[in-house]
Amino acid sequence: MNKYKKLAFNTMIFAIGTFGSKILVLLLTRLYTAHISPANNYTRELLETMALFLWPIFTFALTEAVIRYGLDKKYNKKEVFSTASILTLCGLGLMALVVPLLVHIPFLRDIGGYTVLLIVYVCTSSIRSLCMQFVRARGFVKLFSLDGILATLTLFIFNITFIAKLHWGVGGYMLSVILSDFCSSVFLIITARLDKFFSPRYYSKKLASSMMRFSTPMIPAIVMWTITSLSDRIFISNMNSSHVFLGKDAAGLYGVANKVPNLISMVSTIFFQAWNMSAIMENDSRDRSKFYEKVYGAYESLLFIASAGLILFVRPISAIFVNSRNFAEYKTAYLYTPVLIIAVLFTCLDQFLGSIYTATKHTKNSFWTSFVACVVNLVLNASLIPEWGVQGAAIATFLSYYICFWARIIDARYYVPFGFSAVKSLANTAMLFVMCWCIISRPAGYVVWLLLMFGIICYLNYQAIIDTVKKIIKR
Repeated sequence: MNKYKKLAFNTMIFAIGTFGSKILVLLLTRLYTAHISPANNYTRELLETMALFLWPIFTFALTEAVIRYGLDKKYNKKEVFSTASILTLCGLGLMALVVPLLVHIPFLRDIGGYTVLLIVYVCTSSIRSLCMQFVRARGFVKLFSLDGILATLTLFIFNITFIAKLHWGVGGYMLSVILSDFCSSVFLIITARLDKFFSPRYYSKKLASSMMRFSTPMIPAIVMWTITSLSDRIFISNMNSSHVFLGKDAAGLYGVANKVPNLISMVSTIFFQAWNMSAIMENDSRDRSKFYEKVYGAYESLLFIASAGLILFVRPISAIFVNSRNFAEYKTAYLYTPVLIIAVLFTCLDQFLGSIYTATKHTKNSFWTSFVACVVNLVLNASLIPEWGVQGAAIATFLSYYICFWARIIDARYYVPFGFSAVKSLANTAMLFVMCWCIISRPAGYVVWLLLMFGIICYLNYQAIIDTVKKIIKR
């Protein structure tokens, strides 16, 4: 099986396991907007984002090392899993001591009352992530996908029970995720016999040192991405303005507006799970640069076409995922979604370019490019949100990811040189923003402009996808 077919096969397997589950998760947004107010939805997303913030710090981002070292035949898989597991458990113990102190930070006071659930949430999510990545590193992509389906089904059932039936609100959401992650971890441990790969005697100090050197630079990078995501909501929730809508309700609305762009993220996640494995395994191949060029070209083109299609139909799609019957404020969420779709598009491209740093073990570069994005986001949030409100946060998010993209597309190609058309990228981005303007302002004849921009974007990008498909089917 050639490298293109292997990438396509793995992508198909991940798609089977991920697509349905991701759609179910998105449909849960309708459940949340029906039973949780915008203000409480802000608290729910604050807890979710805090978990993402705490995870890399106290687990040392070792799940990234598990996939990198687990796929490398030079390392003993028992040592990889045992070493990563012991380090992770030590970090989680430290995390349990720190979390109760977070409620004393003014802008985190809303997590008060949920600290115990937050600690358990991070622990179960971290253990599940460790098990998932090791299963993937062993090449069990079908099992990995099956677990994704089962975990989403349990999450869906628990959410229906705790939120729709018992009306436990934010606490019900946290408990749903905890139980779903716990069930997933038990399933993977039993089916993949992970217990045979874990023992304190397999712990290797030499490997621990190597894995920590690899993953440590990624900790601030992941934290920076989380801060970039978290800061938008905190600024919106805590800032005041005399002429724009701000506060907890506005922050909750912004969180809901972020849900539809997750459809783009879903496409990216399916591909990236397969791509990350290929990037590592093909790191030493002779035609590595050509491989990257073909795959990146198709990936970028697919994202631009998908984003244009999503913006074109953003209003009816938003109506599917958002229930505004009980809380009318959610009706306007779609106005902030188009810019966030473009922001997510460039997040996906940033992630692809970040895989170069992982494959070539230049993870420090992942940090400084993420740091640039974080600083830009904080500065722009402080200046744009008081003037433009929620839309200002969306623009700040896009610009931070866009600047990171240009930093990485220049820097990452020093390690893996591959062809890239800056003119094509700029043209695609400009046309997407014309589509955003049409959705937000609705000028006369805006539907014609939307269709025209969508058609041009499809015309500019379809060939790269066709070329890669030919590579896949070529014997």
